[in-house]
Amino acid sequence: MNRIYLDHNATTAVDPAVLDAMLPYFSAEFGNASSIHTPGQRARAAVETAREQVAALVNARPQEIVFTSGGTESDNHAIFGVAQALLPVRAGTHIITTTIEHEAVLNACQALETQGVALTYLPVSRDGLIDLDELRGALRPETVLITMMHANNELGVIQPLAEIGRIAAEADVYFHTDAVQSAGKVPVDVKTLQLDLLSISGHKFYAPKGVGALFIKSGTRLRQLLYGGHHQRGFRPGTENVTGIVGLGKAAELARLSLEKDAARISHLRDTLEQGILTRVPDSRVNSANAARTPNTSNILFPGLEGEALVIALDLKGLACSTGAACSSGAVEPSHVLTAIGLPASEARASIRFSLGRHTTESEITTALEIIPTAVDQLRKLSPTYHAT
Repeated sequence: MNRIYLDHNATTAVDPAVLDAMLPYFSAEFGNASSIHTPGQRARAAVETAREQVAALVNARPQEIVFTSGGTESDNHAIFGVAQALLPVRAGTHIITTTIEHEAVLNACQALETQGVALTYLPVSRDGLIDLDELRGALRPETVLITMMHANNELGVIQPLAEIGRIAAEADVYFHTDAVQSAGKVPVDVKTLQLDLLSISGHKFYAPKGVGALFIKSGTRLRQLLYGGHHQRGFRPGTENVTGIVGLGKAAELARLSLEKDAARISHLRDTLEQGILTRVPDSRVNSANAARTPNTSNILFPGLEGEALVIALDLKGLACSTGAACSSGAVEPSHVLTAIGLPASEARASIRFSLGRHTTESEITTALEIIPTAVDQLRKLSPTYHAT
């Protein structure tokens, strides 16, 4: 069976060119990047090249890039780092975020609440977008950080970061974005967006799992979370994961060079998939269809079904997709993102995320459009809750 993989927002395969770049650092080039001898300095040079490649992807300076283990660590470092750096300075510290953030942000914010930090969780519209006036109204003299994701992992909805950045700058508030689902898919410019902090994760754009980065604008007051050596300007002690960092750098370079071409091709395939499903599957609809979205993501509601059952049925037919965030897989509760945009629990549970990638082909989409309607029809015939309109 030739499998069709439409779950690229969960993870991506390592690109062959990325793997080729990494291979020497598993064996021949095994030096510690902190060592002063020749093997160590070759490793150091590779790390610094990767730092330049990642910086170029987001239009930052290389010295503003700190390598991490991934998006979760980067998000936590940004949020805890700002809050804990400023706690002695501003009593009653206040942070603004949204109700549709990834758990890496939401759980970090909730942990800060237990430490006395005040949080505002902004609601979103049916299309998954915040209201900029509500953001302005949420600002307080004690606000130190706005943290909002660039693109939502379940819907693909892109927040108006340029406008949010202007609001943060005018209020003299730090601005962090979780760009895990946007970096490498849409243009990201930390200067244009007036960002102070930005998180990325390698395995979302064809680098290996377990490596990511945090952009820290020069001058940002940020407390370190880990203590040890003086690696990476003291922000992130510990021996660098040279192999993973090299992979992240190469993936960033590939993404920067092919972003426009990939986005055009993938968005065409995504639109073909959506239109085909809407035409062939009665009562189906695209969640947040009216908002700007990443070119690869489609979240579709199939009323009368349980999403988990459809994911399993499609998997048995050779198509991999998701009910939402991989981190929430197996959860009994409906997606917090889908309920936040106003879907009742039954519709949230009946929604499926399809996320395409660089290697998705037109023939795979054609086959998917044969598999999906059949699977939905079979499950609906067994469903006591579906009544065709």
